[in-house]
Amino acid sequence: MKLSRRDLAKALGAAGIGVGAGVGLRSVQDGEESSELDETDLATLVAVARVVYPSGVDGVESFVRQFTQTRAAARPDRASEVSSAIEYLNTYTETLEDRPFRELSRERQAATLERMGVDTADADPDGSDTERVRYYLVNDLLFALYSTPTGGELVGIENPMGHPGGTESYQRRPQPQP
Repeated sequence: MKLSRRDLAKALGAAGIGVGAGVGLRSVQDGEESSELDETDLATLVAVARVVYPSGVDGVESFVRQFTQTRAAARPDRASEVSSAIEYLNTYTETLEDRPFRELSRERQAATLERMGVDTADADPDGSDTERVRYYLVNDLLFALYSTPTGGELVGIENPMGHPGGTESYQRRPQPQP
């Protein structure tokens, strides 16, 4: 399943950036980004997404980069927190693997997140470093994916909140997944 520009607009709208999303999308595509997230931050976010997103999702890099850049431009305070969580993740990874998170194989990345305890940590923006990684990186990326029609379809939610589908979709039984 390929994430589209429409999915990106839906994810930004769900994040409360609906009105400025069109402007944000255009400025990111023109290369006029104005966020605190640098290239290594974006590469790390893409790496985290590739670990936590289902393997059947295509277009992850473009989706994650545009979502996070647009959101960072709209909310620089949040971008600073995301960058701080990325810094902790990379410091943790470099201590164990002598390389930043984005440079590890996908298997090592998954193992690193598990060893860190991100999969069981509470998502807390004011919590421990691991809880902040869970909140600002993992949960934020999962929220972006599953707030889209494509992401919802992956987990059997045909009609994510805010996605019109008509009364017919509410009156039929769930369709079996292939």
